[in-house]
Amino acid sequence: MIKLFSLKQQKKDGESKSGTKKSAAQLRITKDINELNLPKTCATEFPDPDDLLNFKLIICPDEGFYKGGRFVFNFKVGPNYPHEPPKVKCETQVYHPNIDLEGNVCLNILREDWKPVLTINSIVYGLQYLFLEPNPEDPLNKEAAELLQTNKRLFEHNVFKAMRGSYIGETYFERCLK
Repeated sequence: MIKLFSLKQQKKDGESKSGTKKSAAQLRITKDINELNLPKTCATEFPDPDDLLNFKLIICPDEGFYKGGRFVFNFKVGPNYPHEPPKVKCETQVYHPNIDLEGNVCLNILREDWKPVLTINSIVYGLQYLFLEPNPEDPLNKEAAELLQTNKRLFEHNVFKAMRGSYIGETYFERCLK
């Protein structure tokens, strides 16, 4: 009798307020968000608190080239999550070897190395790591990657100039310092 009651409760818990069942993606993202262990340099924002499938991650590095910056990433979790990774875009235009000017992010676990056992937490730490250790070996912004490899001082200068709000070549970067 007790097992029957707990099964009924689990079934109720699997339904949203409107009475419709939650999708596997909704159930998994709820679990991921509840278990999220953000570093002190990161925060999340949910524009619609009832929609856990669309949210923002804010990273404010406290060391490295990007120290003092504020970078916003948009997460869109699709219906096939966790079998497919979420779509992650950087809303903040940034001079970075692994993030292009359209906000596409080159992070292996968002592409070929994604596995369903990975969580939102894995992505958060992966993105944070990109700011601590940009990877010029797998670039989306080839100019920034080449400069990082050949002239670290000029790369650092360009990063800081871009974060203050300035032109790097033909591209204007909005200020993103905290």
